[in-house]
Amino acid sequence: MKRLSAQVMVFAILFLVFLIVLVFFRFPFGPYPLMSVQDAVDLITPLVLLPLYFLMYRSVSKSGLDLKGLVILAIFAAFWSAGQGMHLSANSISNLMENSGAASGDIYKLTHFYDEILSHYFWHAGIIGLSALLIYKQSKNPFTDGKATLWLIVSGAVLYGFTFFLIIMEGNTAPLGVTFAVLATLFLIIWVRKDLRRQPLSAFFLTSYALATLLFLIWGIINGGLPPIMDVIKI
Repeated sequence: MKRLSAQVMVFAILFLVFLIVLVFFRFPFGPYPLMSVQDAVDLITPLVLLPLYFLMYRSVSKSGLDLKGLVILAIFAAFWSAGQGMHLSANSISNLMENSGAASGDIYKLTHFYDEILSHYFWHAGIIGLSALLIYKQSKNPFTDGKATLWLIVSGAVLYGFTFFLIIMEGNTAPLGVTFAVLATLFLIIWVRKDLRRQPLSAFFLTSYALATLLFLIWGIINGGLPPIMDVIKI
């Protein structure tokens, strides 16, 4: 369980870095200035995060890596990488068009659709699907020995829950993200709570999605709804 605790913490930190922190590196990439540093680093996002999903999946697969589970993992990973890749290219082109004063016309509208709508739903569906698979797998395979490192689980959960809230609000995918956060929290409270000591990954996601649900509620009360973050802070 200590190995899984470390995996969870590394995953949560890198999830925050690649999905949120990179936004602040939107300046020209030296070798190819049409790209930003954000774009260049974002190329490796799936190469870093998707293997971590697999490592966590393997850690809670005591009975071995069954074919059915691996196929489901691959399908959600495909959604994840398709959405991320679509967003990377469309967002890069959209930013270039806006910076050059060409933010109009059908080309920009289509790019905006890929950037802000289709890619977000594909990507976030992959994130949610992989989370659901990990929750299910852990609930079926509680640990029988060992002890999780609680501070790593809780700290990682806070980082992941906050990041999940931000990407759902920034990506304008509240119908998908908020619904899942609420349902995941209720599922874990009702069916898994009594066994959380033997399920560190379930404890991680319970804390994460409970926090995200609370943040969605606060955001909704403050703004009278769930508007995208950028529409509120006007950056």
